Amino acid sequence: MRYGRQGAVLYWRWKGPQREDFGARGLIVRFVVNIIALWAAQFLIPGFWINGLGSLVFGAVVFGTVNAFIKPMLLMFSCLLTCATLGFFTLIVNALMLALTAWIAGLFDLSFHLDGFLAAFFGALVISLVSTLLSKWADSHMLRPANRNRTEW
Repeated sequence: MRYGRQGAVLYWRWKGPQREDFGARGLIVRFVVNIIALWAAQFLIPGFWINGLGSLVFGAVVFGTVNAFIKPMLLMFSCLLTCATLGFFTLIVNALMLALTAWIAGLFDLSFHLDGFLAAFFGALVISLVSTLLSKWADSHMLRPANRNRTEW
């Protein structure tokens, strides 16, 4: 996403995904970001815990898969509700995706637990914030280091 000024008009131009996002490095970076975000959420939120590195890694795999395949469809079907709540319903969808991840991990007898909706809501909020910050940092330092010195304005 780029913001800029052209004459007296402020404009916004969409910058879509680039080649670096789909390679092995991009996949590994996004996976590590998911692991760190899940770890931070279980560290900060009472009622959300993951015991063991295997559960954390498997949870990151499931969470990434759920967010890649199920979340876009759910967001598409809830578009009117999201618009009516001025985007707040997206936070509910994120909490539902985290709860679905915990349920799937429970099917495999992994220690990935959520104690209710509030733990899922605040856990999803922490995961969103941490992954946004880490993704932005990784984008400029690991995936596209040549563009780091270029300004977006």
